[in-house]
Amino acid sequence: MPGPLEGIKVLELTQIIAGPMCGVMLSDLGADVVKIESPAGDGTRVIGQFIPHESKAFHVFNRGKRGMVLNLQTDDGREVLHRLIRQFDVFLINARPGVPQRLGVDYESLRSLNDRLIYLSNTAFGPEGPSAGRAGADIIAQAYSGLMVGDEKVDEQGNPTLITATTPADIGASWTSAVAVCAALFHRERTGRGQLIETSLLGAALTLQNFASARLPVSDATFLQPSLDAIQQVRDQGGSYRELLEARSGTRSTIGAAYLLYYGGYQTFDGAIMLGCLTPLNRQQVRNALGLTESEDPTDTEQFNPLEDGSTAVVDEVRERISLRFRGDTTANWVAKLDAAGAPASQVNIPEDMVDDPQVQAIGAIAEIEHPLTGPERMVGPVYRMSDSPPKATGPSPIFDGDTDDILKEHGYTDSDIVQLRASGAIGV
Repeated sequence: MPGPLEGIKVLELTQIIAGPMCGVMLSDLGADVVKIESPAGDGTRVIGQFIPHESKAFHVFNRGKRGMVLNLQTDDGREVLHRLIRQFDVFLINARPGVPQRLGVDYESLRSLNDRLIYLSNTAFGPEGPSAGRAGADIIAQAYSGLMVGDEKVDEQGNPTLITATTPADIGASWTSAVAVCAALFHRERTGRGQLIETSLLGAALTLQNFASARLPVSDATFLQPSLDAIQQVRDQGGSYRELLEARSGTRSTIGAAYLLYYGGYQTFDGAIMLGCLTPLNRQQVRNALGLTESEDPTDTEQFNPLEDGSTAVVDEVRERISLRFRGDTTANWVAKLDAAGAPASQVNIPEDMVDDPQVQAIGAIAEIEHPLTGPERMVGPVYRMSDSPPKATGPSPIFDGDTDDILKEHGYTDSDIVQLRASGAIGV
C-alpha cells in the first residue's frame, strides 16, 4: 500500500541532522525526497567515513532519498534549482538567516516560481530576534535553551558538557519540522495555498523541557523560588558552574529525594535496573518485591517529613538498603519479580544491542535496507504504525552524485544539457 504522502515531491537542501532527518521522516511517509548536495557533499559523509563519501551517520540520516550534486554558487546551478522547484511540493533548508537569499533560494524567490510551494526553514535560533543571525548547532541549542543545565553533566574540571546520548535539539527539530510539513500539506489540500514554515533548534530544545521552562507562580513560590534565589547568590559571588548546578537542585532535591528512591536506577549483580514508580501503589509494589518493611522504609508514612532536619539521612539509609538488595540478584530475576508485582521497571540496555531486541523487533522498528555500495544494513525505521497507509523505509542513502543525471532527465533535461552543465561546474563533482 502506498504511504500517505505518495506523490508528494520534496526537494531538500539540508545537511548534518535536523534537516536531513526531517527528509527521512517524509520519505518514510511515501514522499519522493531528492537531496541536493554541494560539490563538497553533506558534512556527515566524512564523519567516520569507511569508504570515500560514505559513513554510518550519512546512511542513517539520509536513507530513503535520491541525491544530486548542484553548485548553487554558479548561475547555472541556481537556474537548475529554479527550474526544478516548479515541479516540487516541499522545499527543506537548514541554513543561517541570510544564506538562502545569497543563494537565490529564499522563500520569496521560490514562491514566485511556485505559489503552492511549502517551504520549511530550520535555523538555530529562529528567523528574528537578537540571536537570529548567530551560528548554531545542537550543542549550542542545548546550552542556550537550558537543556544542558537540566541534564546537570559536568566534566572532571567542573565545566559544562553536552548531552551525549543523542542530539536532542536536532532530533526534536526534525520531528517538529516533519509534523509542520504534513500540517501544511493538509492545509494546502483544503485551500490550495502553500506557505512558509519556520522551525528552530532552540524551539525544539525548549519543547523537550517545557516543564522546567514553565512558570506557575502559585506553585513556583514554594518549589522554585528558593532555587532561583540560591542560583542568583552563586552568580553574585562569582561561584563555579558546579556550584550553580548544586544551587539549582538543592531545594528540589531535598523535597524530591524520597520520591526518587523508586524513580531512578540501581546496580544489580550483573548490570543495572531502572525504576519508574511515583505513585504510592507502585512504590509499595517495589517494596514488596524487595521485601522491605515499613520500618526499613518509613518515607511513605505520615511520620516522615521531607523538610524536617535529618530527613536526608533517613532517605540515604533507605537508599543503601535498596541498593544492597538489588546488588544481591541478577537483572533478569529482578525484572521478573517487579513485572510480577506490576511495578514499572526495566533493565538498562545498551543502544548497540537494541537492533536485535525482541520487543524492538516485535513493534517493527528496525528496517532492513540494501545499500548498493555496502550491502545489507539494519537501522531504525518508522516507529509508528498506520493501518491504511503504512509508513516504511523506502531505501538506502544516496550515493554521492549518484542520481543527478536521472533527476535532471525526469525534469526535461537532455543528455547534451547535462554534459554542458557538468562542464560548467553547475552539477556533479
